[in-house]
Amino acid sequence: MIFLFTDYGLEGPYIGQVETVLYQLAPNVKVINLMADAPRNNPKASAYLLASLIPQIPVGSIIFSVVDPGVGSDEDKPIAIKIDGRWFVGPDNGLFDIVAKQAKEILVWQISWKPETLSNSFHGRDLYAPVCAMLENKEQIPGDRVGWMDKHQWPEDLNEVIYIDHFGNCMTGIRAAYLDKKTILRINNLVIANADTFSDVNVGKSFWYENSNGLVEIAVNQGSVCDDLNLKIGSEIIY
Repeated sequence: MIFLFTDYGLEGPYIGQVETVLYQLAPNVKVINLMADAPRNNPKASAYLLASLIPQIPVGSIIFSVVDPGVGSDEDKPIAIKIDGRWFVGPDNGLFDIVAKQAKEILVWQISWKPETLSNSFHGRDLYAPVCAMLENKEQIPGDRVGWMDKHQWPEDLNEVIYIDHFGNCMTGIRAAYLDKKTILRINNLVIANADTFSDVNVGKSFWYENSNGLVEIAVNQGSVCDDLNLKIGSEIIY
């Protein structure tokens, strides 16, 4: 299976073009659009989000992972990285750092293959999708083995908002398993306590809880905590 994790959005042709290339080169593979609205142009926030989704993905899968504000430059090299039995293909810009930080086994190849035509602005379609197909087809890995380097040294938990869903709930980069339920969060001078679920608090009240991906998420019962607290990607969480 090939999973797509991108900031491409669902509008426009981008996801469809990637899926078209994958169908042409690996017609029997199942392609799952895991996420198309990762934080735009934000590999750091996206890295924590991606790491939280990996436990649901079968070992042996390939994750097309592209949040690439530097597309077209030589700054972030294209890599194929095998982390605990799952393949990740995309730019080496920090997007894989948190998955790798939590891993037992990491094998990295710097991609040297290039297509006949490589757009300056759509390496996802022209470079990363074909490489994913090569891996699916068990072809030779199109690159050279290199060592893994954690260039950014980001912490395992990020005390910031990393994603805002369409309900206005705010995911953080904090793993809930490492936070006591008695912990009080402070956001924009507001004190927020824990509750297990929405029905445990009054309508309009904010709270934090462990979401389905194991992250600390902040919400308002039947409201938008994003609007109520004027939150955005990168808003600081204090505890």
